[in-house]
Amino acid sequence: MGRMIFLIGESLVNLRRNALVATGAILAVFISLTLAFGALVVNELLRLNTIGWQQGTHIIAFLKDPDQGGLDAAGQVVYRDQVVDWEEVETVHYVDKAGAYEEFKEIFASRPELIEVTDPLKLPASLRIELQSIDLYRDVQFRLSADPVVREVRSFGEQIEQLSTISRVLNVLGWGLSLVLGLSAIILISNTISLAIYARRNEVSVMKLVGASNWFIRVPFLLEGLIEGVVGAVLAVLTVWLAARNLNSLGETIQLITLNIPARFFFRWGVVLVLFGATVGVAGSLLGLSRHLREVDS
Repeated sequence: MGRMIFLIGESLVNLRRNALVATGAILAVFISLTLAFGALVVNELLRLNTIGWQQGTHIIAFLKDPDQGGLDAAGQVVYRDQVVDWEEVETVHYVDKAGAYEEFKEIFASRPELIEVTDPLKLPASLRIELQSIDLYRDVQFRLSADPVVREVRSFGEQIEQLSTISRVLNVLGWGLSLVLGLSAIILISNTISLAIYARRNEVSVMKLVGASNWFIRVPFLLEGLIEGVVGAVLAVLTVWLAARNLNSLGETIQLITLNIPARFFFRWGVVLVLFGATVGVAGSLLGLSRHLREVDS
Protein backbone atom coordinates (compact mmCIF):
# COMPACT_ATOMS: atom_id res chain seq x y z
CA MET A 1 0.00 0.00 0.00
CA GLY A 2 2.81 2.38 0.93
CA ARG A 3 4.62 1.59 -2.31
CA MET A 4 1.51 2.36 -4.37
CA ILE A 5 1.05 5.69 -2.57
CA PHE A 6 4.70 6.50 -3.31
CA LEU A 7 4.26 5.70 -7.01
CA ILE A 8 1.11 7.81 -7.28
CA GLY A 9 2.91 10.66 -5.56
CA GLU A 10 5.75 10.41 -8.05
CA SER A 11 3.35 10.58 -10.99
CA LEU A 12 1.69 13.70 -9.50
CA VAL A 13 5.12 15.30 -9.08
CA ASN A 14 5.81 14.64 -12.77
CA LEU A 15 2.50 16.23 -13.74
CA ARG A 16 3.25 19.32 -11.67
CA ARG A 17 6.72 19.70 -13.17
CA ASN A 18 5.39 19.44 -16.73
CA ALA A 19 2.05 21.15 -16.13
CA LEU A 20 1.91 22.99 -19.47
CA VAL A 21 2.58 19.94 -21.64
CA ALA A 22 0.33 17.78 -19.46
CA THR A 23 -2.50 20.32 -19.87
CA GLY A 24 -2.04 20.15 -23.63
CA ALA A 25 -2.31 16.36 -23.54
CA ILE A 26 -5.46 16.52 -21.40
CA LEU A 27 -7.00 19.06 -23.77
CA ALA A 28 -6.21 16.83 -26.76
CA VAL A 29 -7.99 13.89 -25.11
CA PHE A 30 -10.84 16.18 -24.05
CA ILE A 31 -11.41 17.64 -27.52
CA SER A 32 -11.16 14.31 -29.35
CA LEU A 33 -13.56 12.51 -27.01
CA THR A 34 -15.95 15.48 -26.86
CA LEU A 35 -16.24 15.32 -30.65
CA ALA A 36 -16.74 11.56 -30.57
CA PHE A 37 -19.31 11.67 -27.76
CA GLY A 38 -21.06 14.66 -29.33
CA ALA A 39 -21.36 12.75 -32.61
CA LEU A 40 -22.83 9.79 -30.72
CA VAL A 41 -25.37 12.02 -28.96
CA VAL A 42 -26.46 13.74 -32.19
CA ASN A 43 -26.76 10.37 -33.90
CA GLU A 44 -28.87 9.05 -31.00
CA LEU A 45 -31.16 12.10 -31.20
CA LEU A 46 -31.61 11.59 -34.92
CA ARG A 47 -32.27 7.89 -34.38
CA LEU A 48 -34.89 8.49 -31.70
CA ASN A 49 -36.68 11.13 -33.76
CA THR A 50 -36.53 9.04 -36.92
CA ILE A 51 -38.10 6.10 -35.08
CA GLY A 52 -40.81 8.39 -33.71
CA TRP A 53 -41.61 9.82 -37.12
CA GLN A 54 -41.55 6.41 -38.76
CA GLN A 55 -44.20 5.23 -36.30
CA GLY A 56 -46.49 8.22 -36.92
CA THR A 57 -48.13 9.82 -39.92
CA HIS A 58 -46.05 9.45 -43.05
CA ILE A 59 -48.34 11.04 -45.64
CA ILE A 60 -51.11 13.63 -45.47
CA ALA A 61 -53.52 13.76 -48.41
CA PHE A 62 -55.70 16.89 -48.50
CA LEU A 63 -59.00 16.23 -50.24
CA LYS A 64 -60.91 18.47 -52.65
CA ASP A 65 -64.32 19.85 -51.77
CA PRO A 66 -67.36 18.88 -53.88
CA ASP A 67 -67.35 22.26 -55.66
CA GLN A 68 -63.75 21.57 -56.71
CA GLY A 69 -64.55 18.22 -58.28
CA GLY A 70 -64.02 16.28 -55.07
CA LEU A 71 -66.20 14.14 -52.82
CA ASP A 72 -68.68 15.02 -50.13
CA ALA A 73 -68.10 13.92 -46.51
CA ALA A 74 -69.71 10.51 -47.02
CA GLY A 75 -67.71 9.92 -50.20
CA GLN A 76 -64.51 10.89 -48.42
CA VAL A 77 -65.16 8.25 -45.76
CA VAL A 78 -65.63 5.66 -48.51
CA TYR A 79 -62.41 6.84 -50.13
CA ARG A 80 -60.61 6.41 -46.80
CA ASP A 81 -61.81 2.80 -46.66
CA GLN A 82 -60.41 2.23 -50.15
CA VAL A 83 -57.01 3.67 -49.28
CA VAL A 84 -56.69 1.63 -46.09
CA ASP A 85 -56.99 -1.53 -48.23
CA TRP A 86 -53.83 -0.67 -50.16
CA GLU A 87 -51.10 -3.18 -49.35
CA GLU A 88 -48.57 -0.44 -48.54
CA VAL A 89 -50.86 1.19 -45.96
CA GLU A 90 -50.97 0.36 -42.26
CA THR A 91 -53.64 2.79 -41.01
CA VAL A 92 -55.61 5.79 -42.29
CA HIS A 93 -57.11 8.46 -40.07
CA TYR A 94 -59.78 10.68 -41.61
CA VAL A 95 -59.91 14.30 -40.42
CA ASP A 96 -63.03 16.17 -41.55
CA LYS A 97 -63.42 19.94 -41.77
CA ALA A 98 -64.48 20.25 -38.14
CA GLY A 99 -61.43 18.28 -37.02
CA ALA A 100 -59.18 20.39 -39.24
CA TYR A 101 -60.60 23.54 -37.65
CA GLU A 102 -59.94 22.21 -34.14
CA GLU A 103 -56.34 21.49 -35.10
CA PHE A 104 -56.08 24.96 -36.62
CA LYS A 105 -57.30 26.58 -33.38
CA GLU A 106 -54.82 24.53 -31.36
CA ILE A 107 -51.88 25.45 -33.57
CA PHE A 108 -52.74 29.18 -33.66
CA ALA A 109 -54.01 29.48 -30.09
CA SER A 110 -51.71 32.46 -29.55
CA ARG A 111 -53.29 34.33 -32.52
CA PRO A 112 -57.03 34.60 -31.81
CA GLU A 113 -57.47 37.27 -34.48
CA LEU A 114 -56.44 34.74 -37.14
CA ILE A 115 -58.87 32.17 -35.76
CA GLU A 116 -61.75 34.67 -35.89
CA VAL A 117 -61.30 35.41 -39.59
CA THR A 118 -60.87 31.76 -40.63
CA ASP A 119 -63.88 30.01 -42.09
CA PRO A 120 -63.95 26.33 -40.98
CA LEU A 121 -65.57 25.37 -44.29
CA LYS A 122 -62.49 26.61 -46.17
CA LEU A 123 -60.20 24.15 -44.44
CA PRO A 124 -59.81 20.88 -46.37
CA ALA A 125 -60.53 17.43 -45.01
CA SER A 126 -57.54 15.11 -45.06
CA LEU A 127 -56.31 11.54 -44.75
CA ARG A 128 -53.45 10.90 -42.33
CA ILE A 129 -51.71 7.78 -43.62
CA GLU A 130 -49.27 5.52 -41.80
CA LEU A 131 -47.40 3.13 -44.08
CA GLN A 132 -46.24 -0.43 -43.56
CA SER A 133 -42.72 0.86 -44.24
CA ILE A 134 -41.46 4.40 -44.77
CA ASP A 135 -39.59 3.13 -47.84
CA LEU A 136 -42.94 2.82 -49.64
CA TYR A 137 -43.83 6.50 -49.42
CA ARG A 138 -42.93 7.37 -53.02
CA ASP A 139 -45.34 4.82 -54.52
CA VAL A 140 -48.24 5.86 -52.29
CA GLN A 141 -47.51 9.55 -52.82
CA PHE A 142 -47.59 9.03 -56.61
CA ARG A 143 -50.91 7.14 -56.49
CA LEU A 144 -52.55 9.78 -54.32
CA SER A 145 -51.25 12.68 -56.43
CA ALA A 146 -52.70 11.08 -59.56
CA ASP A 147 -56.17 10.79 -57.98
CA PRO A 148 -58.51 13.66 -59.08
CA VAL A 149 -60.21 13.86 -55.65
CA VAL A 150 -56.92 14.74 -53.93
CA ARG A 151 -55.95 18.40 -53.70
CA GLU A 152 -52.41 18.07 -52.32
CA VAL A 153 -50.11 15.39 -50.91
CA ARG A 154 -47.45 15.99 -48.31
CA SER A 155 -44.93 13.32 -47.37
CA PHE A 156 -42.38 13.13 -44.57
CA GLY A 157 -40.44 10.26 -46.11
CA GLU A 158 -37.91 12.50 -47.85
CA GLN A 159 -37.16 14.37 -44.62
CA ILE A 160 -36.61 11.07 -42.81
CA GLU A 161 -34.22 9.94 -45.54
CA GLN A 162 -32.33 13.23 -45.21
CA LEU A 163 -32.06 12.74 -41.45
CA SER A 164 -30.61 9.29 -41.96
CA THR A 165 -28.04 10.69 -44.39
CA ILE A 166 -27.10 13.49 -41.99
CA SER A 167 -26.72 10.94 -39.21
CA ARG A 168 -24.29 8.86 -41.25
CA VAL A 169 -22.24 11.90 -42.31
CA LEU A 170 -22.01 13.20 -38.73
CA ASN A 171 -20.89 9.79 -37.53
CA VAL A 172 -18.11 9.60 -40.10
CA LEU A 173 -16.93 13.18 -39.49
CA GLY A 174 -17.13 12.88 -35.71
CA TRP A 175 -15.21 9.63 -35.51
CA GLY A 176 -12.72 10.74 -38.16
CA LEU A 177 -11.84 13.91 -36.26
CA SER A 178 -11.76 11.94 -33.02
CA LEU A 179 -9.29 9.46 -34.49
CA VAL A 180 -6.95 12.23 -35.68
CA LEU A 181 -7.13 14.09 -32.38
CA GLY A 182 -6.82 10.84 -30.44
CA LEU A 183 -3.54 10.13 -32.20
CA SER A 184 -2.46 13.69 -31.38
CA ALA A 185 -3.31 13.03 -27.74
CA ILE A 186 -1.16 9.90 -27.71
CA ILE A 187 1.77 11.86 -29.16
CA LEU A 188 1.33 14.69 -26.63
CA ILE A 189 1.16 12.26 -23.73
CA SER A 190 4.24 10.54 -25.11
CA ASN A 191 6.05 13.88 -25.18
CA THR A 192 4.96 14.59 -21.61
CA ILE A 193 6.44 11.29 -20.47
CA SER A 194 9.60 11.92 -22.45
CA LEU A 195 10.09 15.29 -20.75
CA ALA A 196 9.47 13.71 -17.35
CA ILE A 197 12.05 10.99 -18.02
CA TYR A 198 14.59 13.54 -19.26
CA ALA A 199 14.03 15.80 -16.25
CA ARG A 200 14.53 12.89 -13.86
CA ARG A 201 17.17 10.98 -15.79
CA ASN A 202 19.67 11.19 -12.91
CA GLU A 203 17.12 9.88 -10.41
CA VAL A 204 16.23 7.03 -12.75
CA SER A 205 19.91 6.10 -13.12
CA VAL A 206 20.36 6.07 -9.36
CA MET A 207 17.24 3.92 -8.88
CA LYS A 208 18.65 1.41 -11.35
CA LEU A 209 21.98 1.36 -9.54
CA VAL A 210 20.32 0.50 -6.25
CA GLY A 211 18.40 -2.36 -7.83
CA ALA A 212 14.97 -0.89 -8.63
CA SER A 213 13.08 -3.04 -11.10
CA ASN A 214 12.10 -1.73 -14.52
CA TRP A 215 8.38 -1.84 -13.65
CA PHE A 216 8.97 0.10 -10.42
CA ILE A 217 10.57 2.83 -12.52
CA ARG A 218 7.96 2.72 -15.25
CA VAL A 219 4.79 2.70 -13.10
CA PRO A 220 4.87 6.44 -12.12
CA PHE A 221 5.15 7.41 -15.79
CA LEU A 222 2.35 5.01 -16.75
CA LEU A 223 0.17 6.45 -14.00
CA GLU A 224 0.92 9.95 -15.29
CA GLY A 225 -0.38 9.08 -18.76
CA LEU A 226 -3.34 7.24 -17.24
CA ILE A 227 -4.32 10.29 -15.19
CA GLU A 228 -4.07 12.58 -18.22
CA GLY A 229 -6.25 10.27 -20.32
CA VAL A 230 -8.88 9.72 -17.62
CA VAL A 231 -9.12 13.43 -16.69
CA GLY A 232 -9.58 14.40 -20.36
CA ALA A 233 -12.22 11.70 -20.85
CA VAL A 234 -14.16 12.62 -17.70
CA LEU A 235 -14.20 16.28 -18.73
CA ALA A 236 -15.48 15.30 -22.18
CA VAL A 237 -18.27 13.15 -20.75
CA LEU A 238 -19.35 15.87 -18.30
CA THR A 239 -19.29 18.56 -21.00
CA VAL A 240 -21.47 16.59 -23.42
CA TRP A 241 -23.81 15.48 -20.62
CA LEU A 242 -24.34 19.08 -19.45
CA ALA A 243 -24.94 20.22 -23.04
CA ALA A 244 -27.48 17.42 -23.51
CA ARG A 245 -29.29 18.43 -20.32
CA ASN A 246 -29.67 21.96 -21.67
CA LEU A 247 -31.01 20.50 -24.92
CA ASN A 248 -33.47 18.43 -22.92
CA SER A 249 -34.85 21.52 -21.19
CA LEU A 250 -35.17 23.19 -24.58
CA GLY A 251 -36.95 20.14 -25.95
CA GLU A 252 -39.75 20.56 -23.43
CA THR A 253 -40.85 23.65 -25.37
CA ILE A 254 -40.58 21.98 -28.79
CA GLN A 255 -43.28 19.43 -29.54
CA LEU A 256 -42.19 18.23 -32.97
CA ILE A 257 -38.82 16.75 -32.01
CA THR A 258 -37.42 14.71 -29.15
CA LEU A 259 -34.34 16.04 -27.36
CA ASN A 260 -34.47 13.69 -24.38
CA ILE A 261 -31.85 10.92 -24.31
CA PRO A 262 -32.13 8.16 -21.69
CA ALA A 263 -29.64 8.29 -18.80
CA ARG A 264 -28.50 4.74 -19.52
CA PHE A 265 -27.13 5.94 -22.88
CA PHE A 266 -24.83 8.45 -21.14
CA PHE A 267 -23.80 5.95 -18.47
CA ARG A 268 -22.97 3.22 -20.99
CA TRP A 269 -21.02 5.42 -23.39
CA GLY A 270 -19.50 7.47 -20.56
CA VAL A 271 -17.88 4.34 -19.14
CA VAL A 272 -16.66 3.35 -22.62
CA LEU A 273 -15.11 6.79 -23.21
CA VAL A 274 -13.39 6.91 -19.82
CA LEU A 275 -11.90 3.48 -20.50
CA PHE A 276 -10.85 4.65 -23.95
CA GLY A 277 -9.24 7.76 -22.45
CA ALA A 278 -7.35 5.57 -19.99
CA THR A 279 -6.18 3.38 -22.87
CA VAL A 280 -4.99 6.42 -24.82
CA GLY A 281 -3.08 7.67 -21.78
CA VAL A 282 -1.36 4.36 -21.15
CA ALA A 283 -0.57 3.97 -24.87
CA GLY A 284 1.05 7.41 -24.92
CA SER A 285 3.06 6.55 -21.80
CA LEU A 286 4.29 3.28 -23.28
CA LEU A 287 5.33 5.08 -26.45
CA GLY A 288 7.29 7.66 -24.48
CA LEU A 289 8.87 5.01 -22.28
CA SER A 290 9.92 2.83 -25.21
CA ARG A 291 11.54 5.78 -26.96
CA HIS A 292 13.36 7.47 -24.10
CA LEU A 293 13.93 5.07 -21.24
CA ARG A 294 16.46 3.23 -23.38
CA GLU A 295 18.42 6.48 -23.66
CA VAL A 296 18.62 6.61 -19.86
CA ASP A 297 19.84 3.02 -19.79
CA SER A 298 22.62 3.92 -22.18
